[in-house]
Amino acid sequence: MLRRALLAATLAVSLPAAANAQLRLGHVLAESHSWHVAATGFAKEVEEKTAGRVRVQVFPGGQLGAETRVIEGLQLGSVQMGLIGAGSFQTIEPKLGLVELPYTWRERAQAYRAYDGALGEALAQLLDAKNIVVLAWWETGLRHVTTRDRVVRTPADLRGLKIRVTPDRMRLETFKALGAEPAPLAFGELYSALQQGVFDAQENPLSIIWSASFFEVQKHLSLTGHVYGPAALVISKSAWNRIPAADQAVMRAAAATWRDTQRRLSQEADQAAIGQLREKGMTITEVDPTPFMAAVRPVWEEFGRIYGAELMGLLEAARR
Repeated sequence: MLRRALLAATLAVSLPAAANAQLRLGHVLAESHSWHVAATGFAKEVEEKTAGRVRVQVFPGGQLGAETRVIEGLQLGSVQMGLIGAGSFQTIEPKLGLVELPYTWRERAQAYRAYDGALGEALAQLLDAKNIVVLAWWETGLRHVTTRDRVVRTPADLRGLKIRVTPDRMRLETFKALGAEPAPLAFGELYSALQQGVFDAQENPLSIIWSASFFEVQKHLSLTGHVYGPAALVISKSAWNRIPAADQAVMRAAAATWRDTQRRLSQEADQAAIGQLREKGMTITEVDPTPFMAAVRPVWEEFGRIYGAELMGLLEAARR
């Protein structure tokens, strides 16, 4: 009996304590993307500062499913964490479409202040009501237009252009307002569609334009910056409520630290991508956003009614 007791005591001392929370975090981008770099840094910091009580395992490249699938899992509690483009939350809360309004921000720093302030808090409250807790707002960055044959400098240059857009109504209406002929298509089919001439153009962040090798099937890049996309580092409420308050505080602090790192990496990747795309033979065109902003004003008027006076008021206050 004494020998067994001594053995049990030895094992109890030598074995590491089991983690209180084992969290799976899913996102859809590659391991080389700033999302993954920052998410793995966040996971390491959380584990270290909670002495292993909270462990986060990061699954990149859609291993846990597309963003809509991860969102469903977060609501059900079958997926504990996600890093998700904020516009994807429109599937469960239409008011999150507000983040996709074109030409909202003069510069990234203005967007950062908005999402780290009252606007971001209001959007987080909307998701909290859907059983999803926002830890911090990261970013996907600015979206730009690439074309096969036509250089885009003004909205007139988009007239009649067949352009692939993401499958949400606002993006379709935005490019209709700009005079183009937009249509949705799954991202996985986009390269071949551009290669075959099904579409003349597409729009995406610079990091994706580079990583997807669109320079092979598109000649021109116009830095339209028509949408700034935030991303949300989130956790399911059911998982969150099982974590002690002290460890929750660690997670929020780490989310903010790695938010700043991810944003910096995102900006650096944009600058690098411009040089890389130019080296691959793409022409790079700066555009004056003023005529584009005027052309999409009807989109603001239409969708502003959907999002309501309170949210639009917070948005407009953040733009001053």
